[in-house]
Amino acid sequence: MQKLSVDIETKVLSDLDEKITDLTQLTIEKPQLMKIFNNVKKSNQTEEVAFTYHLLQTFAHVYHMHQRKVVSDNEWTGWLRRMRTCFEQGKIKEYWESGLELEKWFDPAFEDFIDKEVVQKISTKQEI
Repeated sequence: MQKLSVDIETKVLSDLDEKITDLTQLTIEKPQLMKIFNNVKKSNQTEEVAFTYHLLQTFAHVYHMHQRKVVSDNEWTGWLRRMRTCFEQGKIKEYWESGLELEKWFDPAFEDFIDKEVVQKISTKQEI
């Protein structure tokens, strides 16, 4: 019975993630739509910001599916490597730490995970 509950919860979360994916796809195509949910006066509403949000949303979804044991440890290791590589080599870390406050759009557990297991780990690696 508990497995059925987890399966239903996972399905609901996947459906919600699909809806967010559709919405972020629209903001990538039309960045001006981002002001509907984030009416920041800055001129930072770009396709790059929308894509960053979409990428983080994908990472958050994988993180939550791993928490529910839907994603295998091997798959999770691959995703964790991708996340760290993006934060290490791309601009996503700049956006995460910027005044855009993208972390406000994600749950505290995912935010804590990114700060401790991604950003902190790559910062430690770069110091060595």
